[in-house]
Amino acid sequence: MSTDIKKKIESLKEKIRHHDSLYYVLSQPEISDREYDGLIRELSDLENKYPQFKTDDSPTVRLEGTILEGFQTIKHKQRMFSLDNTYSFEELKEWDERIHRGLTDKQVVEYVVELKIDGLSANLAYEKGRLSQGATRGDGEAGEDVTRNIKTIRAIPLVLREKPIPSFIEIRGEVYMETKDFKALNKERENNNEVLFANPRNAAAGSLKLLDTALVAKRRLKFFAHSLGELKNLDITTQWQFLELLKGWGVPVNPVSKKYQSLKEAIAYCKNWQEKRETLPYQIDGIVIKVNSLLQQQRLGFTLKSPRWAVAYKFPARQATTEVLKVNMQVGRTGVITPVAKLKPVECGGVIIKHATLHNFDEIKRLNLKQGDRVLIERAGEVIPKVIKVVKAAQHGIRIEIPKKCPACSGKVIKEKEEDVAYRCINPSCPAQLERGLAHFASREAMDIEGMGDVVVEQLVNKGLIKDFADIYFLKKGNLLTLELFKEKKAQNLLDAIEKSRHQSLSRLVYGLGIRHVGEKAAYVLAQHFRNLDNIMKAHLADFDAIYEVGSVMAESTTDFFRHPSTIRLVKKLKEAGLNLQEETASIKKSILNGKSVVFTGELQDFSRLEAKKLVRQYAGNVSSSVSENTDFLVVGENPGSKYDKAKKLGIKIIDEKEFSRLIGSK
Repeated sequence: MSTDIKKKIESLKEKIRHHDSLYYVLSQPEISDREYDGLIRELSDLENKYPQFKTDDSPTVRLEGTILEGFQTIKHKQRMFSLDNTYSFEELKEWDERIHRGLTDKQVVEYVVELKIDGLSANLAYEKGRLSQGATRGDGEAGEDVTRNIKTIRAIPLVLREKPIPSFIEIRGEVYMETKDFKALNKERENNNEVLFANPRNAAAGSLKLLDTALVAKRRLKFFAHSLGELKNLDITTQWQFLELLKGWGVPVNPVSKKYQSLKEAIAYCKNWQEKRETLPYQIDGIVIKVNSLLQQQRLGFTLKSPRWAVAYKFPARQATTEVLKVNMQVGRTGVITPVAKLKPVECGGVIIKHATLHNFDEIKRLNLKQGDRVLIERAGEVIPKVIKVVKAAQHGIRIEIPKKCPACSGKVIKEKEEDVAYRCINPSCPAQLERGLAHFASREAMDIEGMGDVVVEQLVNKGLIKDFADIYFLKKGNLLTLELFKEKKAQNLLDAIEKSRHQSLSRLVYGLGIRHVGEKAAYVLAQHFRNLDNIMKAHLADFDAIYEVGSVMAESTTDFFRHPSTIRLVKKLKEAGLNLQEETASIKKSILNGKSVVFTGELQDFSRLEAKKLVRQYAGNVSSSVSENTDFLVVGENPGSKYDKAKKLGIKIIDEKEFSRLIGSK
């Protein structure tokens, strides 16, 4: 019996490794995510029942959360060198000439070209085919031991699959984060009022060094291998052979890497990807060109810091230098104060840049930045331009001080917790917070007040017509006619939209109030649990323990919000305004959507997007805004976007509105 169980466990492990290789290396999945998750669950159940058969290289190890105490420093078997950079094709040709001079014979030189992934360098050590250690690059000689975090990255195999397998090998590559996952992470951090990552590379680096492995696993990190370190008991003669072996072992290699017979072909490759880089799902900042022959690499050798046989061609300026004219303090919807640099206008990546984010005051300290300094700025894809470094300090630069008073209202500015990096205005009546808060309150996902956009909100606040959310419901037509571009019809349309919003659900109201850490889904969960606003206001921290989706941070911010005197006054006015403060209990119906993740794309004809989301929740499903491996259904309307292409690629079930209606039993 025990032999059969062990064989079953080993068979499941091999199946999962096979499907990991198909998905991450060949991009040719044969099973759906649901089937894959079923294999993982089956293996996990068997290992829990028969723990004597569980090994450190089991795929279930990736799912186990651990709090690490810190990272030890470990020495690489072979040094991890950095690459020399070139910035023009002329410099590439000069490098090519040095290669041929270094190889005094007349042998042909082949080149392997690979995309230069903008990620974090990592070194993976495999002993007898099993992953034994994962480390960061560090100073090249030694790095931090991040093995437990490396094991959470599904793209990295825990066991090399096909023979021949060396007794020991170091595989170097880049840990990176796809652009969509970076945006989703920053959106989540913004909703939770956390400091945003500057770019995907910083997000990947920060994620790999987290001490909570469960949190690392949620960051959806990826990996591409590109270089060879120490090697024992296996002959490899070329870089291209190494890349082919990696594929067989199940280690991801960038699929667009090429081998060429001349530098001319390599330059054409550089030009091609320089134009096409925005089509990639991840960020690259150049092309790496390597001599293919390992024997020729050995003959060419190294300088003190770089291999002579490899070079990086860096794409032209997504960077520029300019002067910081002033640093303005921007107040966000939740009171967080963000320093923003006003720049002397400069062209960067085809766009005139006038402002750049400085993120927080810790970043200003790190940069040692002052007003008047000349700085290097960078613009990558759709990411907000940021200041990279000071290139020339101003002789009489003005220090940038942390404001003691809010620049919008002169209210008190504090750092709520010592470990926070954010400084916040705590005045709930702050006009800057009010403007952004009102725009959020009126948004389609919240109270859906059509016609109350940013421009209207700004005028209403500036004219003193609105001092809190409740004042919206006491506006008169005469008030609106004092606003720019408002005539009789436009004023009446806005009043009608305001009247309609009085009847929105409690969950929408809770979301619209802009409570820290409470997003759209959390507001729905709270409203469904407490049923009316009074119950939420009276709730104590212990009352949130029974709500699975609500953690201690959200519970604390919710109770703090409703205990604040200004909130109590606001709720009293909302009651006087006649808003709906009750939530209809959703009658959860059994359907195929139970527990399933649903994404919508395109223009729906039979439902509004919000109605469709409500129906999914009513049928115990979950609504997501982006397609991922965990998506069960993509509902497609007219003119679908990129979500459709991605769902096809991932093998997600795609249905139209009629099929969606059939699933929920709607006519």
